[in-house]
Amino acid sequence: MLNSLLCINISSSNTKKLVEFYTNILGVPIQFEGYGDYDGAQIGFIKGAPTITIWDENKWGKYVKGSTFVFMTDGLDKTYEELKQKGMELEPPYKAAWGGRELKLQDFEGNNILLLEPME
Repeated sequence: MLNSLLCINISSSNTKKLVEFYTNILGVPIQFEGYGDYDGAQIGFIKGAPTITIWDENKWGKYVKGSTFVFMTDGLDKTYEELKQKGMELEPPYKAAWGGRELKLQDFEGNNILLLEPME
């Protein structure tokens, strides 16, 4: 089913300023900023460990309640079926705008959970 925690997503209307706060004020290193204009900047202390990913809410929308925990899975369709068998009601996986496949769900507190399947 799940094999790792990838990141926690947060959104901002000024991603550059937020990234600079975490990096320049708090000293959290940038691990990845490959999308340009700080769209999807990943910050964290250890390469390969889970990060905080800061997304541009003007482009991608705002996460409106709680946090989003992002997990990786090697088999999104199998995971979807297993979750349905455990009684979860959820929409099937879909291909996201960035090209990968996603499955969205929430825990009982309303925190968002995003399951990702690696791009082929």
